[in-house]
Amino acid sequence: EEEEEAEGEAGAAEEEDGEFLGMKGLRGQLGRQVADHLYANIDILRPYFDVEPVQVRARLLESMIPVKMINFPQKIAGELYGPLMLVFTLVAILLHGMKTSDTIIREGTLMGTAIGTCFGYWLGVSSFIYFLAYLCNAQITMVQMLSLLGYGLFGHCITLFVTYNIHFHSLFYIFWLVVGGLSTLRMVAVLVSRTVGHTQRLILCGTLAALHMLFLLYLHFAYHKVVEGILDTLEGPNMPPFQRVARDIPVVSNAVLNTTTKTVALTL
Repeated sequence: EEEEEAEGEAGAAEEEDGEFLGMKGLRGQLGRQVADHLYANIDILRPYFDVEPVQVRARLLESMIPVKMINFPQKIAGELYGPLMLVFTLVAILLHGMKTSDTIIREGTLMGTAIGTCFGYWLGVSSFIYFLAYLCNAQITMVQMLSLLGYGLFGHCITLFVTYNIHFHSLFYIFWLVVGGLSTLRMVAVLVSRTVGHTQRLILCGTLAALHMLFLLYLHFAYHKVVEGILDTLEGPNMPPFQRVARDIPVVSNAVLNTTTKTVALTL
């Protein structure tokens, strides 16, 4: 009987070990499947971010040089590393401009507003222009549109970085026309070379140029008003803004000072 009980306990232990190994093997298999899925997604995105710094620098310079070539479609870089870095750079420049201004706001709200503004413009306008290009039979993909508009923000970064530190409206208008205009003309030239038909070119390129130039005006003039509206929402509409005002100290005459000094001396 003791031997039979021992054999039964050994068999039960083997079954438990088998179940444990089975569960462990199932978990390991699921982990391998998830890892393979992640690696597969990374492999899909890798070609869009596999770029050398020298190539990014060359494309930044090319984004400021419009090329007049209509007979053949101009080449567009199909990578997203440079545009993504430019969007983050634009976010940092907006944060710098707000911190150096008189506006005080919580960091989280400030960061979220800047990121939402920059990424919203990049993704939203790229999607809209791609849809418009599809209607106008333009030869461009969504990745190429993201890359084209992303590198077009290089002029915005230069203009805002200079004008946020040197506060002259005339200087801003000069940079807006020259630097922002060059980056806009570069994108327009690329779309013109990839679109057939004068009406289609006018609609597509006019829409992109208007949105791109107006966005730079918005970032310079209206962005601080947006943040002031957020401040009013956080603090309440009836609360006056906090200001540091120098208090006036009344001037005390010498006679009053002498009388006070004599009174204190007699008291002591």
